[in-house]
Amino acid sequence: MQTTTQVKQASEKGLNRYQDIRFGMFIHWGPTAVAPRHDWLMHGESISVPEYEKIAARLNPTKFNADEWVSIAADAGQKYIVFTTKHHDGFSMYDTALSDYKITAFTPFKRDPVRELVNACAKRGDVKMGFYHSLLDWHHPAYRFRKESGLAWSDYIAFLHGQVRELCTNYGEIASMWFDGDWPNHVYDEKDSYFLPPEGEWYEYDKLYDMIHTLQPDAVIINNRHSDPILPGEDVQGFEQDLPGLNTAGFNSPTISDKPLEVCMTINNHWFHIAGSVNYKSTKQLISNLVRSASAGANYLLNVGPLETGEIVPTHISRLRGIGAWLKENGESVYGTRAGVINPTAISVSTRKGDTHYVHVLDYISDSVTLTGVPDTVKTARLLKGGEALPIEHRDDKFIVTIPESGRDPMDTVVVLS
Repeated sequence: MQTTTQVKQASEKGLNRYQDIRFGMFIHWGPTAVAPRHDWLMHGESISVPEYEKIAARLNPTKFNADEWVSIAADAGQKYIVFTTKHHDGFSMYDTALSDYKITAFTPFKRDPVRELVNACAKRGDVKMGFYHSLLDWHHPAYRFRKESGLAWSDYIAFLHGQVRELCTNYGEIASMWFDGDWPNHVYDEKDSYFLPPEGEWYEYDKLYDMIHTLQPDAVIINNRHSDPILPGEDVQGFEQDLPGLNTAGFNSPTISDKPLEVCMTINNHWFHIAGSVNYKSTKQLISNLVRSASAGANYLLNVGPLETGEIVPTHISRLRGIGAWLKENGESVYGTRAGVINPTAISVSTRKGDTHYVHVLDYISDSVTLTGVPDTVKTARLLKGGEALPIEHRDDKFIVTIPESGRDPMDTVVVLS
């Protein structure tokens, strides 16, 4: 049973910082990379715990370089990283004191990638660190095998809360805690019923969230529950593989709350590295997703799935650096902005900072862009890149901007209205 007990929220400083940074790197990485056939390898292929442990024990990413990963994120213009500290398979990708089923003890690698990433972020200073942590656990005996182990649900809650406490106390200041695995609107059957807590039990979110906000007052909490409304203590409403208000994925809420928002998406079709997976989104499409997210007041958390070796897929790097090149010249129209007030069109969206409005022109059907909902305070238009003044025309409630061909960016032309 869930409670509505009032719990703390992230600080105003933390909420503002989170919305200002706008663009982050999601990292899905773990034993699945060893046998890269399925995002949910253990469940998708019905692999038993003993057999999956054999796969996990082979993880030895000798080419992992935290400084390189953080540099790739920075080159992309990403201001924060969210790393999978534990996914649904229950394997801890950090040096937890609460389990030996972890990268530092169960594999020949022995190192703590979370510690190294935190240190790499601190060294640079321009990329913040956040943590993904799965609520469900296909390995822990108190989650999945209570009858066989004699353990109780309370034992799992102690483990879950204990791991989150470790993450909030052992790695310095963090930007966010990102939870996954509790999907109240999902219809379960005998194949996935073991995902569920025991009937009448829950994750004790009030205590969990209060602990996080006490230990990390500036960190925002996101829970990928695919439901509305979000719970007390949660600071951000998330949308998975969809822009806010859309539900092409089939499980997102069509309702947009008044909370800060976040969109998480993949570069191709998968969260983890899957051998042979291609279908990469173009750099132009990724930039479009970024600015469409920002225009709705949402951050854009773009995923990479590193290889078993610890390297990020070269195509991911190429796409990310393409976004970064565009942001170097146009970042003013994304970072520190809030949702646009100018009506979106089929080819344009907008962001804003106070009375300055940034129109993102993503395609051209003519030389002019026709807008509605432009505030009366707007008197001028110019290109963000280069500053060239643009001719404008008022026609009834329409605001028409003409953009010369020489000033058009094939990725996204940004027009500044002020």
